[in-house]
Amino acid sequence: MRETVDRTRRAFWLKHLHRWHWISAAVSLVVLLMFSVTGFTLNHAAQIEAAPRVTRHAATLAPALLKQLTDPGRKSAPVDGAIAEAVHAATGADIAGRDGDWSDDEVYISLPRPGGDAWVSIDRETGEVQYEATDRGWLAWFNDLHKGRNTGAAWRWFIDVFALACVVFTLTGLLLLKLHARQRGMTWPLVALGFVLPLVLALLFIH
Repeated sequence: MRETVDRTRRAFWLKHLHRWHWISAAVSLVVLLMFSVTGFTLNHAAQIEAAPRVTRHAATLAPALLKQLTDPGRKSAPVDGAIAEAVHAATGADIAGRDGDWSDDEVYISLPRPGGDAWVSIDRETGEVQYEATDRGWLAWFNDLHKGRNTGAAWRWFIDVFALACVVFTLTGLLLLKLHARQRGMTWPLVALGFVLPLVLALLFIH
């Protein structure tokens, strides 16, 4: 009777663990592959060089708009909507709603992005607009996705969900290993190796 109960319990856990294991694997498969590849490229960033492409645009605000560059009363604030539209039309830079650093002579808006960088400078006396964008290529873009650098809230939430899926994948895999360990004698030695090896490397070679 007890043996029957044990078999039923084992079958129950196997069924549900396999289900959650394959679901979490399916959810995280593509992104896990991407993070593995970008982990390699980040580790060898010095050997994988990319020539950044820099784009520059210049324009001058109309006198009527220049008058709207009034001091906002604080060092960090967005420019007026009409100015943002004029800058976008002239240079392609989207600065609407972006906080700029205000000084006596200019407004500087930083526009960081994955795989590159950009900025806009508006001279408060002459209305001269300078826009510069740097594109470091698709590999840098994927590397920044890996790090969550300048990716916005949506991607950061996605990484959190993906990390949770990986935790489920790992824990269900561990429990499946436990259930199959009797038939596979090398299970726990291999698990121990996966734990001890990085620990030893960290203790001996990371200073």
